[in-house]
Amino acid sequence: MDKKFEEAIRRIDARNSEDPNKEEFNNGKIAPKELLYSQRMTQHLEDFAPDAPEELKIAARAQHICRWKVERSEYPSTRVGYLKWRNELKKLHAQITGEILEEVGYDEEFIDRVKFLIQKKKIKKDEDSQTLEDVICLVFLEYYLKDFAAKHEDEKVVDIIRKTWAKMSEKGHEAALELPLDDRSKTLVKQALS
Repeated sequence: MDKKFEEAIRRIDARNSEDPNKEEFNNGKIAPKELLYSQRMTQHLEDFAPDAPEELKIAARAQHICRWKVERSEYPSTRVGYLKWRNELKKLHAQITGEILEEVGYDEEFIDRVKFLIQKKKIKKDEDSQTLEDVICLVFLEYYLKDFAAKHEDEKVVDIIRKTWAKMSEKGHEAALELPLDDRSKTLVKQALS
């Protein structure tokens, strides 16, 4: 990869390193939550689509850039409130990433493509958008499902897994079934798919 790409990733990581929320991983290590998320996104993308274009690699890394700046509590705790929050986040992630890419010298066409991907447009119709959605779902299932399931009733978790599954491609489903899930998560996935 060229210097522009490396600098873009460095700047995305620097922004995500500012996350005041921390997450414990690998038996006691602590990292800024969104920095860790972005690294997990990159790793899963490399495993899932090793030949992914540069735009997709940047979109995956920047998927949650500065997410903590728009708190869920600022929106009503309804489905409509949740969707509004998610849409505001997508715009924020695309805007910040676009600014970084412009600063490091990418052209407008490249930047627009990355912003398109970050906003998850045309899933099921655009191959890179679908790949990004698959990777998002794989990261959720592997790293975040267990904690989510611990806080919610099985019925709600099964419903979320079904909705997650519906967003994924056949290739994504195959990859998901190979994930190293804990026993409870495996059981919940089986329930969701039955």
